[in-house]
Amino acid sequence: MNELHIITPVKDSIDTTIETIDAIMASKLDWPHSYTIYNDFSTPENTARLTQLATEKHFNLVNMSDVTSTPSPNYRLILQQARHKALEANAGLLIVESDVVVRPDTLQQLATNAASLPQCGLAAAVTVDDNGDINYPYLYMTGQENQVVDSRKHCSFCCTLITPALLKAFDFDQLDPKKHWYDVIISHESLKLGFKNYIFTTLPVTHHPHSSRPWKLLKYKNPLKYYWRKFTLGFDKI
Repeated sequence: MNELHIITPVKDSIDTTIETIDAIMASKLDWPHSYTIYNDFSTPENTARLTQLATEKHFNLVNMSDVTSTPSPNYRLILQQARHKALEANAGLLIVESDVVVRPDTLQQLATNAASLPQCGLAAAVTVDDNGDINYPYLYMTGQENQVVDSRKHCSFCCTLITPALLKAFDFDQLDPKKHWYDVIISHESLKLGFKNYIFTTLPVTHHPHSSRPWKLLKYKNPLKYYWRKFTLGFDKI
């Protein structure tokens, strides 16, 4: 791995996005790296704010409206584009979602460990709430704090590095275009290809779940309404 390509897919939720950007820009990184925001059809007002922030904070901004007419979510296309760029540079692809706040050493430690751990396909930071307790989507890791876990369960892409080896081995053109999210699929493909997926409960990141798609909070407040919307409107295909 020669460098890191850090990406954040964004759909509005501008306040949490700014927290994500600020934390990434403040990271202590020895690795050569770039940071790209993929703006997936945010409102014109939020797109304008992202454009201004890109100039002020010096990150790359890709507006998906310049690339495709397909409505959000365009996670498959974002992953395909990011993979292509990462392969050209022999870079690790480090996804930090727009409702996640990393700590100053998170990205450095993820990259360094991913480069040294045997057969690493994915290296993921565990998510915690504002009190420091493990939260969604890693509740199953509760009780395994302060460990590096070789996991057979899927890694969420809240804060996850995909190694160059896995990027080379699995072509994202194979991802099902009918789906919306691909962390489960890529996690399983990693294991099928003989890689290991590591979850670092030693590297907690703060997660405010579903900030960019608040309707998904219905899953916890009103699950019947959530699943009705999910299946009748075709939302949230995993």
